[in-house]
Amino acid sequence: MATTISLLALVAIFGTLSYQRASLAAFTGAFFVALAAVSYFGDVPLAIWIITAVIAIPLNITSIRQGYLTAPILKGFRKIMPEMSQTETEALEAGTTWWDADLFSGKPNWEKLHNVPAPALTAEERAFLDGPVEEACRMADEFDITHNRADLPPELWEFLKTKGFFAMIIKKKYGGLEFSALAQSMVLQKLTGSSAVMASTVGVPNSLGPGELLQHYGTKEQQDYYLPRLAVGEEIPCFALTSPEAGSDAGAIPDFGIVCKGEFEGKEVLGMKLTWNKRYITLAPVATVLGLAIKLRDPDGLLGDKEDIGITCALIPTDIPGVETGRRHFPLNLPFQNGPTKGNEVFVPLDYIIGGPEMAGQGWRMLVECLSVGRGITLPSCSAGAVKLAALGMGSYTAIRRQFKVAIGKMEGIEEPLARIGGNAYLMGAASTLTTSAIDLGEKPSVITAIVKMHLTDRAQKCAIDAMDISGGKGICLGPNNMAGRGYQAAPVAITVEGANILTRNLIIYGQGAIRCHPFVLPELTAAALEDHKKGLQDFDAALFGHIGFAMSNFFRSFVMGVTNGKGSAAPFKDETAQYYQQMNRLSANLAFLSDVAMGVLGGDLKRKERVSARLGDILSQLYLSSATLKRFEDEGRQKADLPLVHWALQDSLFKAEQAIDELLRNFPVRVVGIALRAMVLPAGTRLSRPTDKLDHVVAGLLQVPSDTRSRLATDMYLTEEEGNPVGLQEKALRDVIVAEPIFIRVCKENGAKQAFIYLDKFADIALANKQITADEAELLKVAEVGRLRTINVDDFDPEVLAADKSLVNQLNGDWRARAQAGVTQKAAPKKKKAVTAA
Repeated sequence: MATTISLLALVAIFGTLSYQRASLAAFTGAFFVALAAVSYFGDVPLAIWIITAVIAIPLNITSIRQGYLTAPILKGFRKIMPEMSQTETEALEAGTTWWDADLFSGKPNWEKLHNVPAPALTAEERAFLDGPVEEACRMADEFDITHNRADLPPELWEFLKTKGFFAMIIKKKYGGLEFSALAQSMVLQKLTGSSAVMASTVGVPNSLGPGELLQHYGTKEQQDYYLPRLAVGEEIPCFALTSPEAGSDAGAIPDFGIVCKGEFEGKEVLGMKLTWNKRYITLAPVATVLGLAIKLRDPDGLLGDKEDIGITCALIPTDIPGVETGRRHFPLNLPFQNGPTKGNEVFVPLDYIIGGPEMAGQGWRMLVECLSVGRGITLPSCSAGAVKLAALGMGSYTAIRRQFKVAIGKMEGIEEPLARIGGNAYLMGAASTLTTSAIDLGEKPSVITAIVKMHLTDRAQKCAIDAMDISGGKGICLGPNNMAGRGYQAAPVAITVEGANILTRNLIIYGQGAIRCHPFVLPELTAAALEDHKKGLQDFDAALFGHIGFAMSNFFRSFVMGVTNGKGSAAPFKDETAQYYQQMNRLSANLAFLSDVAMGVLGGDLKRKERVSARLGDILSQLYLSSATLKRFEDEGRQKADLPLVHWALQDSLFKAEQAIDELLRNFPVRVVGIALRAMVLPAGTRLSRPTDKLDHVVAGLLQVPSDTRSRLATDMYLTEEEGNPVGLQEKALRDVIVAEPIFIRVCKENGAKQAFIYLDKFADIALANKQITADEAELLKVAEVGRLRTINVDDFDPEVLAADKSLVNQLNGDWRARAQAGVTQKAAPKKKKAVTAA
């Protein structure tokens, strides 16, 4: 019995030290102290002391440990190291880690998160958002843009150019606006509320493109020439990376350049013959300067002894002979300028390489470094803006629209999707803001930007479906007063571009995160690759034993917090949010522990086990979205009225994180390992659940009544009450209905009969005649009826308005009318089929 108690005591001490991440020396000292205590109360054989000393002393003497233990492990590790291509290596080395590394640590430092300054716009940025951005929204008629023109009108193009919309990232010394990432995000969110085409058009030049690449890598001559011209819209840029044969696998582009001598502008110069065939290039049909990614070769050794130089980025004026700007693509009735470009043996000087000849072969590194920033702004911001607008639009619509004499927003079937839209609007706005905060702090968080690109576009698509389900016939009938249809059509475009979401989820998020965010994996790989044996052994030893302690700690943290659901672990606040911090502590430890097991068991096969990678990435992603939600709540002053949105967002994201763990264990490639891991990680089973029906009810209700919470949810959206802005007009209708309804109910009670909330104008005339209401109250009812009808009615058109070939429709309509006037009502005789004769 005493022996059993002693062993349990040793395990408890060992587990406690591991949980707290004690050092090796602390472990050794504590173990010897415990052994001495057990010896004092009982008989411990001398052999136990000898075995303990033989193990512990060499482990604590670095030179002995490295020679007899670390060196053989390093030798074996080098044999099983996963092979990485140059593009994979450059992608891993690009960018920085930030809060994602804390989430991967198994022990997030919440103080670090909350010490990140709350972001704020400058006075100049605020003036731009309230001035030119508001005016651009007013000028944009989305139905005219998408249906009639398939383009922005010329006056809007000119306005965007002259007001600097394409120069938000360009420094002031070149004539640009030099806005923060936060300001860029807020501009794009507001533009999305008016026109997704306009937002896309503005977003791309301010994301991955020639402007960004020039500022970071361009020569002084390139910067001085192009950046001022880009700033005033004199040049329209595009960047061509994607080919028909190489979409998500951008490193496999077949487009190439050959270093050679040739004639350019009457002189013989050293240059490149470029051959490319690109597709899906935004702004290509209207671009005046083309950023181009190709694989550069030097078969004659004109630049050195390396034949395959690698991916290179060049800047090509589109008016150079041989540059072919193709026709336009038509992406799901969201007709932003997008199309192909190609060229065959187009000769340009080497000076056209971005950064000059010395940057030849550095294109992939340039692209992934810049993409780690741009990917975190444009699409996540547009997605967040679309869902914020949907939250207001669907909230007001469901409060105004009545069925069975009740507002449809009070029906439980509507509350469910409406709550999803509201909760996602809060979470997505939070994630977009936290990500831009990181960028404004100088980070290039490649893993985080992949997370927000994938998950915010995915959530936006699901919210677009919810909005269509809620709005029903109003949503499916396109027209100037439809606020849901174009967003529904546009959602798959965001899912696809800047890295298809399937690829991003299954490979990129965790593929980069496992190596970049793990505190020891990258140091181990780096140490193993060093040619200096002594340095490599020292670095590998430090990383290896740090890794062992890290894994042991996360094992015990996972098990203990799996039992308690995180209770008792650190939380920066002692209010209703404490439970979420504690649950995230648990899930963070789960992520770190499961990652070590997956890498240890699967090794290099892990990157081919895409669904394992995807589920581990989902855990990291949902933890990041949850962190952003908590940070937003803190930055906005911990408004108690906002708690329903906070609860919904966190319960949804943390439930998804735990489900990812459950699915990972159920499908782990080595079945017996999956079973064992379940006992360690989920000892009490799954503990988290989706938002309840009761919470859905509260969140849906928040969207249907004006309040400070509702206003914060849709900060800086385009809500001006004017023709052409259906959401703004619907917001006014909501307020009018809220004022009119008590009058209506009072009169109904006086009459002793409940009536449907329709024909308010006629109702007002009768009630006024009966002296039941005042003239002012009658006017309120009539104004509310105008807004109510505008809200529930759908657009209709003459046939010729909807046809692409209006002359043909007019002709057909004329023929039909002529036959009708002549009294010809019989159907035209069907044409006889031609007989088919066997050859």
